[in-house]
Amino acid sequence: MTLWTSEDAVAATGGNATRDWQANGVSIDTRTIRQGDLFVALKDVRDGHDFVAQALEKGAAAALVSHVPDGVADDAPLLIVDDVLDGLEALGRAGRARMNGKVIGVTGSVGKTSTKEMLRAALAKQGRVHAAEASYNNHWGVPLTLARMPADTDFAIIEIGMSNPGEIAPLSKMARPHAALITTIAPAHIGAFGHIDGIAHEKAAIFQGLVPAGAAIIPTGLSTTAILRQAADDVGAPILSFGPEGEARLLSSQPEGETLQLRGTLSGKPINFTLRSVGPHFAENAMGVLATVSAIGADVIEAAKGLGDWLPPQGRGAVEQLGGIRLIDDAFNANPNSMRAGLGTLSRLPAQRRVAILGDMLELGPDEAEQHRALAADPVMASVDLVHAAGPLMRNLYDALPEAKRGIWSESADDLASRVDELVQEGDTVLIKGSKSSYISRVVQALRKAGDTATATGT
Repeated sequence: MTLWTSEDAVAATGGNATRDWQANGVSIDTRTIRQGDLFVALKDVRDGHDFVAQALEKGAAAALVSHVPDGVADDAPLLIVDDVLDGLEALGRAGRARMNGKVIGVTGSVGKTSTKEMLRAALAKQGRVHAAEASYNNHWGVPLTLARMPADTDFAIIEIGMSNPGEIAPLSKMARPHAALITTIAPAHIGAFGHIDGIAHEKAAIFQGLVPAGAAIIPTGLSTTAILRQAADDVGAPILSFGPEGEARLLSSQPEGETLQLRGTLSGKPINFTLRSVGPHFAENAMGVLATVSAIGADVIEAAKGLGDWLPPQGRGAVEQLGGIRLIDDAFNANPNSMRAGLGTLSRLPAQRRVAILGDMLELGPDEAEQHRALAADPVMASVDLVHAAGPLMRNLYDALPEAKRGIWSESADDLASRVDELVQEGDTVLIKGSKSSYISRVVQALRKAGDTATATGT
């Protein structure tokens, strides 16, 4: 199905098409480009113009460029604009404008991507759903997601993130959501904000992009809930809240194997459903999802059934069996709140021994050492039998643990990965978690490789 014609793209961007073309998709990476995609030559570590010839050789329908690149013929199928990122943003706005379905914006310090995927599962049987396959939530990820959106989309789920002040409002105004969900507020990227209240104000800026009468979905029970509520009031958005004091409230959460049997209430009406995860934070976010579904007028009962099809994405709490070891792969990101949530998941799964393999939590600000150390005294740590740690910040947690809980500490995740045989044993349930740039995911890879080797050799 044609996503963009050269005529439509010219109208959207004000650019110049060297000839007529039709594109079925939009790509920024020649490694994953598909036949018929429009290749967008963004500048990042490398200049995308250097890859235009390769993209066209791989079957790209055209390329969005600011000039004719070296090695590319003048009559190649190009859309020439003054600035490529501006052109992508224009395509994103045009993609949003031609879509008549409902748009949901999702932000928060923890759980954006897993909540986006929960919404995808919840709405999958109620219409055509569009959402990014990865965490495309930044200054190019949001317009790319919108530019890839088919015009006949019924539900679009747009994840919106930030690293610095002033980033969320422009992206939300581009997406123009009918409902905006904030999962939670936690000290992630706090170094750029100085205080958690600054993070709350930035996350709440998502409400500035709401369409008229668009709904704000906010968590209750936080020290920053009042900030979120005020931001919604400032734009006249009706509020639906979730959490201990919210309209969407979890009444009970009963683990059964690797699932949770949940009972809740939404605007006074009972609702029961199953999640294929034992993470308590996923249960709370599921209530936020159902509140969001209600806010856009979709079927909440069908959405609750759809949540039963959802599984945590790889790197964000997915549980898998590696021979005699159960692995919780939560290695994509970390801050103190998400770390406690991950440890909570570990505490709920059966095991002969519960092992946590933890990498540094980054961008926590000047008290980062104390925030690592404080995890040792958190009640959730009582259920953990052994902790291995990597990185200079995690040394603070490691040193604060009782000696009986201390496994191996190493300066780097790579060193831990090289000693994987020393970290776990048959019957363990293992949580691996840390900030992405701690590279603790390399321990996940080493465990998987060890599991594959054991399977291949019959051990």
